[in-house]
Amino acid sequence: MPTESLLTHRGGCHCGRVRFEVLAPARIRAWECNCSICSKAGYLHLIVRAEHFKLLSGRDALTTYTFNTGTAQHPFCSVCGIKSFYVPRSHPDGFSVNVRCLDPGTVEDMTVTPFDGQDWERNYPAVRGQFFR
Repeated sequence: MPTESLLTHRGGCHCGRVRFEVLAPARIRAWECNCSICSKAGYLHLIVRAEHFKLLSGRDALTTYTFNTGTAQHPFCSVCGIKSFYVPRSHPDGFSVNVRCLDPGTVEDMTVTPFDGQDWERNYPAVRGQFFR
């Protein structure tokens, strides 16, 4: 099975203070979770390995929110309030990038797969291996 080549996508928050780059295919598979925080924020997940994510600027503008188990770390820009990436409970050794925060021009295609995060403990084991490429 051929491996998709990775390219650099760039993105960030609304005000531009937080900027990042991520290595991912041009054809992205995103996950749309219906849990309480993702559905309210309209977050579309692109899960990547930690070594495929680089924060370029804005570390000093980030504030982190946690809830429930406290495993997931949800940094957001303290100026504009946008959460453009976070460390998910499902992959505490990686990052989830909000596809909606990627700059235009590098994503050729995107498939969005629904995920029932309202019942995370029951549903996550079935999709665990599908996130990282």
